[in-house]
Amino acid sequence: MAKGTLHQFTTFLTLLLLTVILFHSFQVNGLGGRIVGGRTKVKNVKSNQEIQQLGRYCVEEYNRGQQRFHHGSGGQRLSFDEVVEAETQVVSGIKYYLKISAVKPNGVPKNFDAVVVVKAWENYRELLNFSPSKNN
Repeated sequence: MAKGTLHQFTTFLTLLLLTVILFHSFQVNGLGGRIVGGRTKVKNVKSNQEIQQLGRYCVEEYNRGQQRFHHGSGGQRLSFDEVVEAETQVVSGIKYYLKISAVKPNGVPKNFDAVVVVKAWENYRELLNFSPSKNN
């Protein structure tokens, strides 16, 4: 192999290796140690005001849906208590998986699972799912 060709080949391999390392680093470390698409448990959920506000939003959206479904009679309105567990997932925005404690009209607390997507740069959030938790 000629000296110039060997140098080009070595440069190519070095750049390829550097690209792979940087890509892997961005995927894992560039997002606070999170793997793109993987779920991350939220720490200190009960003191995290952003998470608690999202939980309140989920219950309010559920209640609005119940009101529309029951033609204004309100249906089974819930009162937000607190978010007890939360996970996040990076998508085109952030998807939150919340376990919410809410109080039913009869005064009995019950846990609900909610999924909400937030795109802060668009001032957008949407409740995707709200259902009784299987692990109450």
